[in-house]
Amino acid sequence: MTLSLHKPHLQKPDFNITANGDCALDIRFSAEPSEELSRYIIGLRQYIQEQGPDDLIDLIPAYQCLTISFDPLTHESESLSQELRVLTQKYLKIPAKLDRDSRIIQIPVCYEEGFAPDIHTLSTHTGLTPKQIVLLHTATCYLVHMLGFSPGFLYLGGLDPRLHCPRKKKPRLRIPVGAVGIGGSQTGIYPQATAGGWQIIGQTPVRLFRPSSNSPFIAEPLDIIKFYSIDKLEFEAIAYREQCRSAIDSSL
Repeated sequence: MTLSLHKPHLQKPDFNITANGDCALDIRFSAEPSEELSRYIIGLRQYIQEQGPDDLIDLIPAYQCLTISFDPLTHESESLSQELRVLTQKYLKIPAKLDRDSRIIQIPVCYEEGFAPDIHTLSTHTGLTPKQIVLLHTATCYLVHMLGFSPGFLYLGGLDPRLHCPRKKKPRLRIPVGAVGIGGSQTGIYPQATAGGWQIIGQTPVRLFRPSSNSPFIAEPLDIIKFYSIDKLEFEAIAYREQCRSAIDSSL
């Protein structure tokens, strides 16, 4: 299932280019994070990949910038910065047409007791019942702005303001794989078991990161995430299928 991308409506956002350590440059935009700005940044990444130096190490999109990683033995920072400035200015005059569609990715989440240790905290903060929280959380289509923090972690835009809730004052030392949380105005899924301070309201049995797969991430920037509610039995059945799939991927 795909969703065609539309041409950005943001009018030529201002930008500057700054050093990010010794081997990276940030093309940073002054506009506030938005769907339109993310589309500009992803389009710019594609444009530089097509029109820029072919030996850049990586191009990493974020909410308000595109980070360009390069080999300092091959490129001099100042000259590369000038080249990137010219490319960005050209791109902003006529934004390139993206060569991909946004996929709509359905992700099952169990919001039941045992999978949602913080749903009552969120309920107290928002004044909503757990059932209302689930209905609101699953009613929205979320835009993937970027990946980061840990491999496969999706930064999603579009959380209903009624579900906004501060992060925990004291993070947990271990969040389980697949935990679905809310942190401030964002929602997301923990792809690995890590420490974290988001309010956990559910868990998905779906693997977001498969390092042995040709396509290791479940989603890419500009994809659309849609959550749907499942019960414990459905969670266990999907988790079993995911384990079988991971075993097959590892054997290939």
